[in-house]
Amino acid sequence: MRVIAGLRKGHPLKAVPGSSTRPTTDKVKEALFSMIGPYFDGGIALDLFAGTGGLGIEALSRGVEKAILVDRDAKSIQTIKENVEKTKFQTEVEVIRGDALKCLDQFAARGLSFELIFIDPPYQGGFYRPCLQRLRESSMISESTRIIVESDPSNRDMDEILLGWQRLKHAEYGSICIDVIALPMTEGE
Repeated sequence: MRVIAGLRKGHPLKAVPGSSTRPTTDKVKEALFSMIGPYFDGGIALDLFAGTGGLGIEALSRGVEKAILVDRDAKSIQTIKENVEKTKFQTEVEVIRGDALKCLDQFAARGLSFELIFIDPPYQGGFYRPCLQRLRESSMISESTRIIVESDPSNRDMDEILLGWQRLKHAEYGSICIDVIALPMTEGE
């Protein structure tokens, strides 16, 4: 695992010890950033189930100004901190150990808004719908926000969960499905 492109291209990233996370592979990460970028001009990225922190770090390397990385697992938080230090992004990253849904409420209360949001939760945890609902009901997203949802391609509920969102891109890479979604366009756009 490594940073694929940008300022920190080639920097290796540490994996979370054990089998509690599924890090996004370099191949999928490269494809994902080709779908949404590949480079950015500022803005804030949010990774709600950050694991290793690899997606947020990649976004920073490609030009995002700040990244907020959230995970509730202590081993993941330790790994994220080590990866942030290795890539020298300490001043651009906020690492939070906590529940994703509670963190979304806190971010809304802080008045934060995001350009990129990565949602890659445990596949069977039931997190997709409540996360997307909280985002839609908040001022944290705008028409320019891109939400990247990583899921299991066999999840038959995803079409229904994403109903009402504008699906910009969809791709499957073996056991991983990527959807890039945004707020639906309003009439006249």
